[in-house]
Amino acid sequence: MDWEDRLDAWELELELSAGLEDSEWVTLERAAADTGVSRAALRGWYRTGQIPSRLADGPHGPQRLVPLALVAARAEASPRLRRTAERRLADQARIEILRHRVDQLELRLAALEERLPPQSPARQRPAAP
Repeated sequence: MDWEDRLDAWELELELSAGLEDSEWVTLERAAADTGVSRAALRGWYRTGQIPSRLADGPHGPQRLVPLALVAARAEASPRLRRTAERRLADQARIEILRHRVDQLELRLAALEERLPPQSPARQRPAAP
């Protein structure tokens, strides 16, 4: 390796460091929670050099940190993770639709109960055994 190659490598490292300084470094647990990527996948990514990582002192010893922005970008590029996120959003949308339907049914039930005569047997609750 000659001086020019070393200088190029050093400049590349400086550019990468400058870009990473703007990113928030988080623990693997937080990155997994925020992006939906498993910790095992995150470990694979930093071990193969797909994302940078560093060790920092934590409350229980050294812990691995990764830049959240790069993890999110890498997760968006993964078709499998994109499908998982889309399924999760679809499930949440279904839950919201069902909640809305339950609310509508409760309103209809309340309106029907108001229209019943006061002495109607349907309005009286059965006696407890």
